Order: sequence, then structure tokens, then C-alpha cells
Amino acid sequence: VQLQASGGGLVQAGGSLRLSCAASGVPFSTNAMGWYRQAPGKQRELVAIISSAGRANYADFVKGRFTISRDNAKNTVYLQMYSLKPEDTAVYYCMYNWGIRDYWGQGTLVTVSS
Repeated sequence: VQLQASGGGLVQAGGSLRLSCAASGVPFSTNAMGWYRQAPGKQRELVAIISSAGRANYADFVKGRFTISRDNAKNTVYLQMYSLKPEDTAVYYCMYNWGIRDYWGQGTLVTVSS
């Protein structure tokens, strides 16, 4: 199982970024995928999750600003982030849920400057 996240970087407050996570070695279309983040000194937290049917759920702190989507033909999940805030600064991880186990990508750093 491999999850390769990309798209992070440095952006000014109010800007946007799109994260991508390409999965391999998994039956991608049949399971949920999600994005989590971990800021320095804080615990990892859920940002958004999307079911195999495309149903999305979001943490309250990103509702209306972030959109999760998936392209099953490309085995890829995306996180489109708008109106970024300095408090969104974190390492963002993609997660693939396969039965009772979750698989994690290596993370991509998002830094939002004020």
C-alpha cells in the first residue's frame, strides 16, 4: 500500500491550495479516504473524509472553505482549500480506510503566512 501526498507549500492568508493523494496497492474505489492534519505541538485531527459513494464530511473548522473529492479512475483523492488561515498551518496526511485498518501517506506541509 502506498499513499503519495503532494501539493503543500507556502501561501498567504486568504490564498488557496489543492492537495492530492495518489493511492496504489489498494481497491481504491471501494473504501473511504480522508485528510487529517497535525500542527506543531498538537494532536492529529480529522479535516475531511469521503466515502466510497462520494459522501463527504468535514470538520467544523473547514466547512465552507475546504472541499474533498475523489477520482476513482486515477486512484486519487483531493483536498481543495480556499480562504486559508494561519491556523491551517500543519502537515496534512491522507488516509485510506481498509476494513479495520487505516493506511497513512507521508504528509505534505502547508504553511499559511499572515
